[in-house]
Amino acid sequence: MSAARALPASSSFIDAKIVLIAAVASGQGKTTVTAALARKLTRQGQRVRVFKCGADFIDPMLLARASGAPVGSLDLWMVGLDACRDQLACAALDADVILIEGVMGLYDGTPSSFDLARALGIPVLAVIDASAMAQTAGALVMGLRDYGPVELAGVIANRIASVGHGAMVATSLRDIALLGTLARQEQSLPERHLGLVLPDEVGAIDGLLDTMADQLVLSEAWDKVRSTRLLAAASGAPSVPLLAGKTIAIARDAAFAFLYPANIATLLDLGAALQYFSPLADEAVPAGADAIYLPGGYPELHASTLAQAARWQASVRAAHQAGMPIVAECGGMMALAASLQDQAGACWPMAGLLPGRIEMQPRLAGLGPQALETAHGLLRGHTFHYSRLETDAAPAARTVKHPSGTEGEAIYRVGSLTASYFHAYFPSCPAAVAALFLPGAPA
Repeated sequence: MSAARALPASSSFIDAKIVLIAAVASGQGKTTVTAALARKLTRQGQRVRVFKCGADFIDPMLLARASGAPVGSLDLWMVGLDACRDQLACAALDADVILIEGVMGLYDGTPSSFDLARALGIPVLAVIDASAMAQTAGALVMGLRDYGPVELAGVIANRIASVGHGAMVATSLRDIALLGTLARQEQSLPERHLGLVLPDEVGAIDGLLDTMADQLVLSEAWDKVRSTRLLAAASGAPSVPLLAGKTIAIARDAAFAFLYPANIATLLDLGAALQYFSPLADEAVPAGADAIYLPGGYPELHASTLAQAARWQASVRAAHQAGMPIVAECGGMMALAASLQDQAGACWPMAGLLPGRIEMQPRLAGLGPQALETAHGLLRGHTFHYSRLETDAAPAARTVKHPSGTEGEAIYRVGSLTASYFHAYFPSCPAAVAALFLPGAPA
């Protein structure tokens, strides 16, 4: 965690209503409540911005759909304290309310959602699954508040069965405000092995969000949640346009959807022009591209289609043979292996730039924050996957896990290809990112 900056004499401040939405554990309904609250406030005419704690791609897609605005990442280690502050301050310039969805339980992880709330001086909104409790809710919430301790703005009780049930929960909270209740949902947000199903794959997703917003009943206490004072964002030094004149072709479709908005912003700040294409639609690498970026996603769900995408495969092989830099993260790497065995056990031929076989497995194979040491500094990010790569290729480097410092994911370099299960957060080291997309540059 970086040290707090000294405030210049001419500092200006912004006041904004901000809450960090947390719970005792995963599965309590943080994402559901955050999405419902964002949609409800947006429909009331308020300007809402949402952020997500930690490394995540799927929840931000849903939250962006609910709020109508891009969702950024906040994390004291991967993003950094100053950058977190600056993102919030920029959002506060045109937002009435800022919601931050926490990760796992409030105190889980290093750093945790609690660490972020404390560092930024933001009150916490606790979500509890009240479906199997009544008066015990108060004991649970008081423990959550006092363990830190944390400043608790109040509680939203999820999966409430009736008005009477909600009243019992409210009484149990004693001096803690019940900010709202959300009824048990007849239709929940569908999930799969990496998390929620992508919003565009859910029929009538906007109707579902509207229903959840209608079911969320806010109390008068919500209007009394205090504002947080933020220091206006520092201007910062402009990025050196190391990729000026370069065009990067980025795969973007249902198989390659895991992409931080901040990564796109970093490439643009570095001076690159961006072109998007869809391997699933059998689109070739765009003509005139100088480099290729294949982000993560769900290639295992679309392996049959990718195996038959002859134009796409031929174009990426030709680009590789010509020495074009190719950066492939997780799902992107999976699509470039020799083959991919899906969850049903079927084996599909992939592009074959990386020797070896990808095999899906029922158990998690990699999870958590990691970093890659480069000639330009530390490139931070994370890993999260249910597959493994069986290959004879020797790793060119390895990431380091945070905070243990133990060995992490392999980084493979085959000709102009750099491939790994590691998802890099580009703003953490733009110079290292630029090197990845330049031919012959040391990464």
